[in-house]
Amino acid sequence: MKKRVDIIGSQPEAYKAMSALEGYVKASSLSTTHKELIKIRASQINGCAYCINMHTRDARKAGETEQRIYMLNAWRETDLYTEEEKAILALTEEVTNIKNHVSDETFEKAASLFDDKYLTDILMAIVTINSWNRLAITSQKELD
Repeated sequence: MKKRVDIIGSQPEAYKAMSALEGYVKASSLSTTHKELIKIRASQINGCAYCINMHTRDARKAGETEQRIYMLNAWRETDLYTEEEKAILALTEEVTNIKNHVSDETFEKAASLFDDKYLTDILMAIVTINSWNRLAITSQKELD
């Protein structure tokens, strides 16, 4: 696959703006586990090999188990994830597949488990990884 565009080289200010959004998510109140589950699951849905590779490595470094990583795209079929993680994964899937909208049921479940600040941080993490996915896929970013 041939790299199409060097976003950092051609528009460093655009990359700086995306990095600022990532910096917000990194400094947010989200647990590392929640951040990485969001990043991996959205990247799986979007088919972003670059981001799947990066975030599965990051998750393992942060202590995530291989089994939970392998089972992530079948999270509904297992008890490996907490109620909170399942709510986050459901919201991640619906925001990532936004053309189908976010159901009231999914949103209300998440809202019942998290306060507005944490819920906003979840949404910002989902939006941010979806943006990174789109940039990496479109530019054909190669694996490190």
